[in-house]
Amino acid sequence: MVRAFSKYIAALLVGACFSAPALADDVADFYKGKVITVVISSSAGGGYDTLARTIARHLGDHIPGNPTLIVQNMPGAGGIVATNYLYNIAAKDGTVIGGVQNNTPFEPLYGTKEAQYDATKFEWLGSPSVETGMLTVWKTSPAKTIEDAKAQTVTVGVTGANSTPSFYARLLNAALGTKLDIINGYKGQNEVFLAMERGEVQGAPSLFYSSLVATRPTWLEDGSVRVLVQFGTEKEPKLGDAPFANDLVSDPKTLDLMKVAFAPLAFGRPYLTPPEVPADRVAALRKGFEDMMKDPSFISDAEGLGLQVDSPRNGEQLADTLKEAYATSPEVVSEIRKLIAGNAE
Repeated sequence: MVRAFSKYIAALLVGACFSAPALADDVADFYKGKVITVVISSSAGGGYDTLARTIARHLGDHIPGNPTLIVQNMPGAGGIVATNYLYNIAAKDGTVIGGVQNNTPFEPLYGTKEAQYDATKFEWLGSPSVETGMLTVWKTSPAKTIEDAKAQTVTVGVTGANSTPSFYARLLNAALGTKLDIINGYKGQNEVFLAMERGEVQGAPSLFYSSLVATRPTWLEDGSVRVLVQFGTEKEPKLGDAPFANDLVSDPKTLDLMKVAFAPLAFGRPYLTPPEVPADRVAALRKGFEDMMKDPSFISDAEGLGLQVDSPRNGEQLADTLKEAYATSPEVVSEIRKLIAGNAE
């Protein structure tokens, strides 16, 4: 009996030794000669698109079978059109992945009816960086510090009342006590920048650090703008002593509110697969994404295009952040939804 048991254990060990290579071979056989479509939730030419095309040039080198990657733009509804497609329509065999705006995983939590998906069922591959938001004012603004923005009105430009910058402006007013006067109607971020230069508005409520250094690389260095406060899930070291919003708040409820509101920034520019993709292919795609993020060729290519890829997050980290956000108390979720709707008390 002992001899038979020993043979059984030996067989298990031999099987374990061969199972991993066998799985890798299966994945390589599947992807050999295949094309992976990268669905991007933005239009051509922007930062998301540039990143996607950079990833498409490199990711195949890190996936068994070395598939070719092509980019398909699918803009609409702030990323929801593409995310709905990835959840409900896209192939679930590992030949389609997606790059979506960081707000889209949280839209169902925020009560957005158009978001017809369960974000927790996506398989998250990773993100090349986290985002840091900034309340930024032009150099001529009377507001020199965040305390000034609490004591006097600061005009900030946004695209619309329901835009992400408008939401963050309302959040900063509610959480920090700032007096941001939200001016709607600008077509985009560039128009807000021009309005700041002309003196129409004093600042912008939620510039992303990566976006500012890519589009106006000299503004921070030459003092054209001042950062009154930075916010997100972690500080941006390159912003020096700019205060961090979470450090300015002690009330637990407000901190919980900010944690959920800032969770999308931890996603940066996230990549995913549709639900139900075979586990071995998900594992290969995740590993490929992580390996690509360490590849000097990819890093050089990305940084040469002004892309931030210096604080990557893997798929498990994104999934954990999402799970934590969706476990938020109903009371806090209700407050978030009020802020989004623009009717917070």
